[in-house]
Amino acid sequence: MDGLVLRARDLHKEFIKGEAKLQIVKGVSFDLMKGDCVAIMGSSGAGKSTLLHLLGGLDRPTSGDIYFGPKLINIWKMSDEAISKFRNENLGFIFQFHYLLPEFTALENVMMPVLINGVSRSEAESRAKELLTYVGLRERMEHRPAELSGGEQQRVAIARAVMMKPKLILADEMTGNLDSENGRRVIDLLLNLNRELGIAILLVTHDHDVASRMKKVLTMKDGKIQSS
Repeated sequence: MDGLVLRARDLHKEFIKGEAKLQIVKGVSFDLMKGDCVAIMGSSGAGKSTLLHLLGGLDRPTSGDIYFGPKLINIWKMSDEAISKFRNENLGFIFQFHYLLPEFTALENVMMPVLINGVSRSEAESRAKELLTYVGLRERMEHRPAELSGGEQQRVAIARAVMMKPKLILADEMTGNLDSENGRRVIDLLLNLNRELGIAILLVTHDHDVASRMKKVLTMKDGKIQSS
């Protein structure tokens, strides 16, 4: 399947707490294709964020398989170093908290992923300036996170997430700390990236307005995908 971005098959995740075994994700399976734009909704504790961490290679499933791309690459067959490299090159992450480095400017924060990957500083700077201009922050590149509004900080985080030209962006409550107007703007931006670059989007949200703008909505309850 040439357009396949991600395939999850029978994913389970358990945590041990004392003598209790907590089953958080229970047999989740689905495919994501190039250009997909999918929201996962559900109440707190449904397993949404845990599932997103599994799909992003941030946590290892108890059982089940996750494959990436048409070659069906299983990252859990790789070393930890190789998994980190794969994440950096193929996946973009946006969280409710932007996790920008406070001592660096917006420009430097956006440059970081490609600098880590060995790209020259001049090339990294050129690409980062292009992206910050795209997200409407051309005049704010030299500002540090504390000098930016919440919406501006999240736009910096989006620029950073797409710096490596990922196949998939994973977003966890990315509008949770924003007012409705700034939330709408960052979703507009994400949808533009999806439409113009074909980047697949998978986001977790409690916001029905955000979910309604995605092409598909999955509902998660008690660790399972209930409907689509």
